Amino acid sequence: MKSTLKKLLPFAVVGVLSGATTVGVQQYLSHDPNNGDQSYFTKSTNASFVGMNTATVGDDFVKASKTTVPAVVTIKNYQNRASSRASDQDLFDFFFGDPFGGKGQQRQKQQQQQTPDNIPSGLGSGVIISPDGYIISNNHVVAGANKLEVVLSNKKSYIATLVGTDPNTDISLLKIEEKGLPFLNFANSDNVEVGQWVLAVGNPLGLNSTVTAGIISAKGRGIGILSGQGKATNPIESFIQTDAAINPGNSGGALVNVNGDLIGINSAISSTNGYYQGYGFAVPANLARKIIEDIKKFGIVQRGFLGVNSLDLSNDQQVAYYNKEKKTNIKTGSGVYITGLPDNSGAQDAGMKVGDIITKIDGANITDFADLSIAIGSKRPGDKVQVTYSRNGKDITSTVTLKDQKGGTSTRTKADLTVTEKIGAEFQSLDDRTKAYYGLNSGIVAKNVIEGSEMAKAGIVDNYIITDINGKPVNSQKDVENILNKFSGTVQIKYMDDYGRNYTRGFKMP
Repeated sequence: MKSTLKKLLPFAVVGVLSGATTVGVQQYLSHDPNNGDQSYFTKSTNASFVGMNTATVGDDFVKASKTTVPAVVTIKNYQNRASSRASDQDLFDFFFGDPFGGKGQQRQKQQQQQTPDNIPSGLGSGVIISPDGYIISNNHVVAGANKLEVVLSNKKSYIATLVGTDPNTDISLLKIEEKGLPFLNFANSDNVEVGQWVLAVGNPLGLNSTVTAGIISAKGRGIGILSGQGKATNPIESFIQTDAAINPGNSGGALVNVNGDLIGINSAISSTNGYYQGYGFAVPANLARKIIEDIKKFGIVQRGFLGVNSLDLSNDQQVAYYNKEKKTNIKTGSGVYITGLPDNSGAQDAGMKVGDIITKIDGANITDFADLSIAIGSKRPGDKVQVTYSRNGKDITSTVTLKDQKGGTSTRTKADLTVTEKIGAEFQSLDDRTKAYYGLNSGIVAKNVIEGSEMAKAGIVDNYIITDINGKPVNSQKDVENILNKFSGTVQIKYMDDYGRNYTRGFKMP
């Protein structure tokens, strides 16, 4: 795992500040109907800069801190430890390094055996974004939870409802039942500039309501962390990089400007030892806000796709590998090179071809895949974008209608999802040889299990064998669809893990 990471990120081992499966090993930690949703979607148009006068800087930091701290919460993730897997510690090593001298897995097993169930498996941070209790955080902070507790800065606690998650952006939305809460406004993160003063607010290493200051070090960073986890199928990475100190427990916390407006959600660090070494990364507020709007309005994220297979020309390693594999001589540079176009994609419909180099989306420069990722990933199916691309040295601009992964151009709700989409997994038929080996008369293999889905909550991961659903044998994905189509209530699933151990678990059909 670490050797793979070194190839992808030679500058450092990238660490996600996990408040669920990873940070669990750390020691931590009257509604006005006229302004409810309005405040939730309020967007500040100002992104202020701090002058060099030290007194002014201090005053601005104090004002921003007083605004932000009451709106940042602690999130406690409680899990069923009996279903925890040894690979959880591997994830900790992957994201943070193993500061325990190679004894991380042993320590994880001891913790699982010794820690009572009333102690959280992990802790992270969240940001209140409306007075009626909506809270934004990271997907990895809430992943795998069977109970989520939110603790305000005034120590008052609530049991939260998980409204929805998006592993592709590492964003989640929670809700607590309360009114008149302090909250933060979303700022326009497109307006922030490198060198601008920012504050990071969260609960690192058990230190509640911690404020750190720094500057924006870079924008549009793609660091490979979301796809590296193996959880994001179509990751969107265009992080704001900051040197404000961030540590495990800060995940899901606020990155704010000196007005106290939310410009990002702290998500990851670049570190060789799992702790702060100067580089933190936050999901831009504009992207986070779009994801939250989708979850709140539709119940699922609406994701538009350009419909191209691509090569990041700014990535020397990717280009070299592609040239070696395909026996080509593509030059490195700026832009995104099209290596393929699926049939019926928006890009193909607009006349784009293999070999075109995408240079602009809606007039904004596309220098690398991170630029393309956020420019398209922040759109919905049916949206039209102006794509400028270079073909044989000539610039061409075409209008592309974005589609979803099934080729549709309309938004969808949870009611429009297939059964397998609702429960969060796909299935393959089990071959007769494997059935005979395990002594089974039926079975399907789970594939592409989505983190946080109903199947994942039941303890099922990729390659587990499912034999029965609601007491009926299953031998194909069609069987799953037929059994659960229009079904409501508790679903009972019998399955087998990698070691041939049998389980019976259940979940409420979404």
